[in-house]
Amino acid sequence: VLLLPLSVVAIAHAELCKPDAQNAFKVRLSIKTALGDNAYAWDANEEYLFKAMVAFALRRHSSKSTTQISNVLLCNVTDRVSFWFVVTDSSKNVTTVPGSEVEAAIRMNRNRINSAFLLSDKTLQFLKITSTLSPPVEPSTPVWLIVFGVVLCLIVAGIFFLVVAGIQQRKKKNKQSTERENLEEKGEVTVTVENGIPCETLDLKAGHVNGVFAADDERFTSL
Repeated sequence: VLLLPLSVVAIAHAELCKPDAQNAFKVRLSIKTALGDNAYAWDANEEYLFKAMVAFALRRHSSKSTTQISNVLLCNVTDRVSFWFVVTDSSKNVTTVPGSEVEAAIRMNRNRINSAFLLSDKTLQFLKITSTLSPPVEPSTPVWLIVFGVVLCLIVAGIFFLVVAGIQQRKKKNKQSTERENLEEKGEVTVTVENGIPCETLDLKAGHVNGVFAADDERFTSL
């Protein structure tokens, strides 16, 4: 007696959940692509989690607060992994929830479903349900404070550079002045350039003899 109702329900569920059935949705998962060596195997436990997440999405979506995990049916599961699912009406259990309601519930809770399987919109695809943009992540630090910090750092770096350059320039001038004073004290003759013409600097201590006047002196000197 019990087998007959169960078989009827199984047949009804088989008719409700099949490829391209009314209110049915196809799902494709790329677990290996998303997680690589950390990929997990798709098994009965993962199917149970998927049903639970779909039931959660519908229960959270206003009018379907009575949806149970048993109302979510999966069929045509492949190894790659892909499958179809429908959600039966909890009050009748022989009809499906309209696809528009299922789509709205999935879209509203898309991020929660993705997080449960460690996937994204690209690796967990509801083929008939367009992906939604995740809410923008707000940085913990306000943008204006970041910009202000960058500008302040540039100003401080510029001031530091000017101070260091000024100190080095002053040291260079002091060094040149000291070297000039040392040369004057030693009486060494140095060559300077005036208007592009090299000129000899007079020896302040020994003096300098002009060759022209020296010749005149020798010519007019008495015997």
